[in-house]
Amino acid sequence: MTAQDDLHLLAFQHAPVGLVVTESRVVRACNPCFAEMFGYRSDELIDRSFAILYPSFEEFVRIRDVGVEPLKKNNRYSDERIMARKDGSLFWCRVRGHSLTRDDDPLRRAVWSFSDLSPVRQVLALSVRERQIVMHLGEGRTSKEIGRMLSISPRTVEAYRARLLKKCGASNVAELLSHLSSMPG
Repeated sequence: MTAQDDLHLLAFQHAPVGLVVTESRVVRACNPCFAEMFGYRSDELIDRSFAILYPSFEEFVRIRDVGVEPLKKNNRYSDERIMARKDGSLFWCRVRGHSLTRDDDPLRRAVWSFSDLSPVRQVLALSVRERQIVMHLGEGRTSKEIGRMLSISPRTVEAYRARLLKKCGASNVAELLSHLSSMPG
């Protein structure tokens, strides 16, 4: 091993964010920060499906469809989403990804970073569909775009949006997102 290899390993192991290498959405390598964020030891995650880190299997399946196109198009993907710890507790995290196999199957091999947002963004009790709607609203998508992505009508998206506004006591989407991100309105 060269001195440069030692530095790369040092950077990976001690990065202040969670880093993970996946192959077809299976963890192949992760740093201690990533494992600790989810309440695991690194060796407990190696060769495990990413599905165990999602609040539900449905969300694991759906986020795949959301992320593939941006990875194919510009080899980058990022969002903020709710994930699940080993103990079942939910938390917000920022996710950024880069494909190493962009042209054919961008998820065949990818590198991801995860940042725990729980100190500044508390999880509100939301259904799976409400979490999906909030994620897309946070990315600035319209009801029509969200409906297309989730295979529901724009009117259904609007109904969810109205319920979310009421649930959070917000008068508009910006206020809703501000409330959900625990930032001052």
